[in-house]
Order: sequence, then C-alpha cells, then structure tokens
Amino acid sequence: MIYSIRVSSFCLLVLFSNVSPSPSIEKRVSSITDLQQAISTANPGDRIIVANGTYTTAESIVISKQGTADMPITIEAETIGGSEISGTNGFVISAPSSYIIIKGFRFTHKTGTCRIEPGATHCLITRNVFECVPAGTSGAKPYLNVSGDDNEISYNTFQNKKDEGQMVSVQGPGGDRMAKRTWIHHNYFYNFPPTANNCSAIQIGLSGRSMDSAFCIVEYNLFVKTEGENEGAICHKSCNNIIRYNTFGERSEECSIRHGNKSQVYGNFFINTTGLRFSGDDHLIYGNYFLRCKKAIVCTNGDGEVKEGSKLTCHDRADRVKVIYNTIIECESSFQMPDRNNGLGATQITFSNNLIRGGAPVSIRGSFSGAVWEGNILWNTSGGDMPASGFRTEEINLNQPFFQKNPDPSKYPGIPLNNRPLTISDVGPDAI
Repeated sequence: MIYSIRVSSFCLLVLFSNVSPSPSIEKRVSSITDLQQAISTANPGDRIIVANGTYTTAESIVISKQGTADMPITIEAETIGGSEISGTNGFVISAPSSYIIIKGFRFTHKTGTCRIEPGATHCLITRNVFECVPAGTSGAKPYLNVSGDDNEISYNTFQNKKDEGQMVSVQGPGGDRMAKRTWIHHNYFYNFPPTANNCSAIQIGLSGRSMDSAFCIVEYNLFVKTEGENEGAICHKSCNNIIRYNTFGERSEECSIRHGNKSQVYGNFFINTTGLRFSGDDHLIYGNYFLRCKKAIVCTNGDGEVKEGSKLTCHDRADRVKVIYNTIIECESSFQMPDRNNGLGATQITFSNNLIRGGAPVSIRGSFSGAVWEGNILWNTSGGDMPASGFRTEEINLNQPFFQKNPDPSKYPGIPLNNRPLTISDVGPDAI
C-alpha cells in the first residue's frame, strides 16, 4: 500500500511538471471599464497596455493579482506619459498582490488615492508623472502611499503638490510596524510650495512607528524646491534606513532624521538648502557635501530620551552619532546644536575628519558630554565651540575629488570618487 501511494505521487508529479503554464497575453484597452476587466482576469506574464488618451475615474482601479519574479503582470501606458488617469481615484494595489508593474502613466486624479496596501509585495511603480489635484478634504493626502513590503519606486516625477500630505509616504500594516525594504531611487521631486506640517517629499514612518526598522533605501533622487515644511525633502521616522547619493538642490528644505535610530546618511549633495538635521541614536553621517547652505548639519538639542520612557513624539536626545568625512563649504552654519529651554543636549557625538571652508564656525548651545572632536580641517573660518585640539588650519583644495577622504571601507560602505550632483537628465521617466 505504501509503495502504491509513492508510485501514484510520482506519476502526479510527472503529469503536472509537463503542464505548460498559461501563455502570457498582451491586452490593449481604451477605457477604465476594460482596464479593470483586464486586470481582474490577468495572469502572470500578461501585459495590459492602455491606449494614449485621458481617462476619468469614478472609483479606484483595484489590483489584487499575483505575478512572479520571472513573469510579472505589467500595466503600462501605450507610450511613456501618453495615458493620463484623472478623476477621483487612482490605482490601489491590495493584498495578496505581488510582482505588479505600473509604468508610464500621468496621474492627475485626486491626491491620496494611489497606494500599495499592506500585504502587497514586490511591486514596481516606474516612469510615471504624479501631479494630482487636491482632494478638497482635511488631513494629509500623499500622492503615493506604500505600506506593503519589498516594493520599488523608481524613475518617476512627483511635482507641483498643492495640499497637505507627502509626495511619497512609506508607512506599514498598522500599529507600530513599518513597511520593509522599500527602494526609492532615481525619482525627481519638484516644486512643493510651503503648505503645512506633514508636507515632505518623502516620509518614512511616523512617531508611533519610529522604533521599528524599515530597511528603506533612498538613493539617487533629485529634490528641487521641496519647501512644503521645514522637513520638506525627507522626513525620517523609523530605524535602520539608508539615505545615499541623493542631490538636495535649490530651495529644498532639510533632510530630517526626526525619529528613529541606526540609519546611515552618506554620499549626498546639499546645495543651497537647509541641510541635514538629526535626532536619535547610533546614526552614521559621512561623506556628504554641503555647499552654501543656510544650515549644513544640525544636531537636535533633545527634549526627551525615548529609552528612558519619553514619548515617541519627543525630539529624542542624540546619542553616539558619528559625523565624519563631510565637506562643508561656505555655509551660514557649518555644524550646530541650537539652544533649548531645559534641553537635554546630546551625548557621545563624534565630529571628526570633516572639511570646513568658509562660513560660520561650529556652534554648540547646550550639554554635549562625551563628544569626540578630532582630525577636522578648517580654512577661512574659526573653530568656534570646537576645541582647539579637534582641528587644524590648512588650505582646502576644492579641485580635488570631493570625497578623497573616505572612511575605512572595512567599516563603512565606500563612496565612488566620480560621485557628482544629479541633474534632471539622471532622474525621472525620461532618464531611461
């Protein structure tokens, strides 16, 4: 009996292994109704091509289908930028969707209606333009909300946002948990006029999620005129993220490490911006280039200590943060910690091997116990509140590569010597 069962199982295995998968199909549609129908019947490998034109929605375009790594389900415009989705709603990728590609659209529908929901994984949003209209309701409405794991946002343009809410918001499945491993790269974030709180180009997390790790990578993005709020470029509110090789350009507000611990910020260009501000513990900030910024690097003067029971909404005291190998040129403030009534200051901050040419000296207004100052090079400025033992005066040759002084590659990821500021030709739908 046991033998016969094994033989039958083997026969079934052979039978099913010889069954070919359903052939992939290219479907062309020219209406929202046909698009939704094509999505509802899609199989792995199918391509759904939306004819050029403008389409007006009255409800969400819902995706709840599964492709595979080798055979994703692709929903794309006939030509890049040729199909416009307007109206009240956008795409909603819901669980258990996986391996879905949305490509080449222009989104002008109401803001706050395009999202990747919890349980939707390995989806790609690429080569689209987001210029959504205000929803006309209260509350933060992002252009795109990402709450599933392992999703990618690349080569899009997010522009001209006029209401409260982020351009891209990375959140999670609920409670205090974060979406994992979101990869945001080669996007162009442009023109977010001053609006209100909750108006960053990218926000990764919330105060209530800030102790969870997102493992988000934000790289090779260009930010220009992202002024929605003081944290207008990136608002970081989670742990263990990497922000690298981005260019924060003209009139972009700060990259703010507002909450969370153990993130890395390296190889970025900050040009005529309000720079970088950090709270929290154990961050690595290195190899960044700051040119003519109002503020280069700001260490927050803490008003709470999360590990001792302070609310997650506090400005968590910065502890054990390393600020090393950065280049700071002609900035109104090079490195500072501002004053705060009853502030807790910061502890065990390392500020070493940084180049500072011109601009204002270092300014520390509060407790800065256990700080390490060493190996910094200054030219045409003074040390300010940096102890004399922490720097030397030496001419800084700006014709040399920006990042000729790299950290030990055995400890820190390297920064390529050909790293340069990004331009519009490097990012957005037309870059590839």
